[in-house]
Amino acid sequence: MPLYQCKIGASDGRVLEREFEAVSASVLRESLEEQGFFVFDIHKKQWWRNLGNSLGSSGRPSGRDFLTFNQELLVLLRSGLPILQVLDAVTERMEPGLFREALRDIREEIRGGAILSESFNKHSHLFPHLYIASIKAGEKSGDLPVTLGRFIVYQKRVEAILAKVKSAIFYPILLSLAVVTVVLFLLFYVIPSFSQIYSDANAVLPLATRILITLSNSLISALPLLIPLSLVFVFVLKAYLRTETGIRWKDGLFLRIPFLGKLVIDYAVLGFCRTFGTTLLSGIPIVQAMSMARGTLNNRLFEDKMAIAIRRIEEGASISQAISEGNFFPGLALRMIGVGESTGALAEMLWDIADYYESEVERRLDRLTTMVEPLMMMIMAIVIGGIVIAMYIPIFQLAGTVR
Repeated sequence: MPLYQCKIGASDGRVLEREFEAVSASVLRESLEEQGFFVFDIHKKQWWRNLGNSLGSSGRPSGRDFLTFNQELLVLLRSGLPILQVLDAVTERMEPGLFREALRDIREEIRGGAILSESFNKHSHLFPHLYIASIKAGEKSGDLPVTLGRFIVYQKRVEAILAKVKSAIFYPILLSLAVVTVVLFLLFYVIPSFSQIYSDANAVLPLATRILITLSNSLISALPLLIPLSLVFVFVLKAYLRTETGIRWKDGLFLRIPFLGKLVIDYAVLGFCRTFGTTLLSGIPIVQAMSMARGTLNNRLFEDKMAIAIRRIEEGASISQAISEGNFFPGLALRMIGVGESTGALAEMLWDIADYYESEVERRLDRLTTMVEPLMMMIMAIVIGGIVIAMYIPIFQLAGTVR
């Protein structure tokens, strides 16, 4: 996600400058204002200043490491240890790094009389907003282990579905790289060798062979220009996709791709309902919970529609009615939300919706993998086999002439 430099005012009168990751400046502004900060300025960090973070120097732990940290934290809290001893025990086992240093700073702030959630919030570039909100809700309810346990359950489900998504796309990407590598090897090395042989033999070449040789020679001669142009194209495309227009274009494009568009919608509904349900169970008010869950839609078009829905709820509309006006939530999910509202079990119903769409996403990923693997193998066979056959036909013709 983009990194934003923020100048904010705390409730005690201090003016702070912090960096936050967020899907957009508007979402970040809403989140900070809901946490009680006065926002003076928010501006996006330029890509060259953000290069270190993109290379992995931001210090934020991986999802798996963060889950392990919270599981250890929960076990120690349930054992009845004071929070300072809990933080000491957790940080002792950590590898040196920014995350460990942040936890030590949090320990010192708590020892000085600071509240746990406020101490974590000062390092919000390392901790998700939902996590900080869960801690704050646990402090208000007086049962921090319960809210932390709910967050851990939520994070486990998120990590599980992310692992399945990564697993589903790994093999197609690997096959694509293999096809591209083999084709480039044939075009830049094998075909020029064959063309030299045919040129020396003065052989009459079939049309397919002539096309391949012409393509290979053109690519080789254009290579000094092709490489920098490709790099410039990639650079310009990445810069465009960082802009608001580019993000919207990319998000809209994914929705228009057959099969993938439905998968994107199901995944967005899954993430939103899981996060919304978790925040409600933690005691966070509906509007604030929806604002936090809105960022998990991971689609700017959906986020804009959800922002309108949140305003409609503030005006007095029901949740299901407000969301339905955006025309992107599936009818089943809307009906289940309506039932949850009417029965007073909205949070539990949201988790049921998330469970259902999690199974739908898994089913679609399985189907995608099942379809893509044979399709990629077929494309590989046609492309590579076609090139090989086109280059070997003249050899068979020459052999027939000699005979």
